[in-house]
Amino acid sequence: MSLKLAITAEARARTEQAWTDWWNGELDRPLLWVETARPDPELDSRLQRFLTHYPATLTAAEIAGLHRRNLERMEWFGDALPKWWINFGPGIQAGFLGARVLPQPDTVWFEPAQECTLGELRPAYDPGNPWWRRVQEVTRAAVAALEGQAAVGCTDLGGNLDILASLRGSEKLLMDLYDCPDEVARVCGEITRLFIRYYDEHEALIRPGGRGTTPWAPIWSPGRCYMLQSDFSYMISPEMFERFVVPDLTACCARLDHGFYHLDGRGELPHLDLLLGIGRLRGIQWIPGEGQPPPEAWLPVLKRIRDGGKLCQLTLSTQGARTIVKQLGGRGFMFQLVDGAIQTREQCAAFAAQLRADEPR
Repeated sequence: MSLKLAITAEARARTEQAWTDWWNGELDRPLLWVETARPDPELDSRLQRFLTHYPATLTAAEIAGLHRRNLERMEWFGDALPKWWINFGPGIQAGFLGARVLPQPDTVWFEPAQECTLGELRPAYDPGNPWWRRVQEVTRAAVAALEGQAAVGCTDLGGNLDILASLRGSEKLLMDLYDCPDEVARVCGEITRLFIRYYDEHEALIRPGGRGTTPWAPIWSPGRCYMLQSDFSYMISPEMFERFVVPDLTACCARLDHGFYHLDGRGELPHLDLLLGIGRLRGIQWIPGEGQPPPEAWLPVLKRIRDGGKLCQLTLSTQGARTIVKQLGGRGFMFQLVDGAIQTREQCAAFAAQLRADEPR
């Protein structure tokens, strides 16, 4: 039975063109991403957010079947597109390199599999690693199940220091940054080269689906796209960020058409100027963090991002989106709206018209 999604070929083509125009700086409005889903308690009882949580006895095709069924109950409004993100946890590349993979109720943790010195750590590509093989199997099954009608999202490989922290332990890595920075730089470089290899091979599996690329975040690209990150950088100085993270981001962006950065929390704000200086980094996703004011309360940060020539993606309420457009305009922004205020295509169109009226005169 063919896949039946609540999007027409005309709507898909129009939306993909809007994204292309946005990347090219030719869209004079913000992008909007809204998703809804019909209730299905039986499916919800079987569906897992993290693919690590499915038993090994469940085949990749069976997993893909569940997520295909999930897409068939969804609707996409504004500039949202159908996608299924291959989610094996935040930084699964650590699992590819031998870290223990520990599924938790709300996430996936990674920890060192064995004690070793940083000098003994030699990350290497292992084609037989069970987690890498599972990711490949599920990705192939996803491409087959979605029949070219929905994007298959790149798995979250992780940032170089985040992966190293999973292989080494965060406390030990913090000490390594002072005790043996040259060794940290060596291993970071090896992890970056492996990241590029894993991304290239994973993207090659996704490409036959013909629906562009998308990471875990609600962004879509007709080319090669990824949401880069370094959550570990919350704990380091801009000087360390410049030495250990900027080379990684620069190398990754050189291999991407549309590289984005996940700026996660106020502790990463000291690194913003360095991020704005990476020429091929196309955009920044700002996440204020737990317990912080919502994105619209950070107008000076958002203005720095836009004035620095970067696109900006935010997850926020409809009222928050209006506040930003009134103050900064909507051009170059992408808003994922999550307050539930929009439940129909007509409501989304009316809200888009409201944002146009909110633009500064």
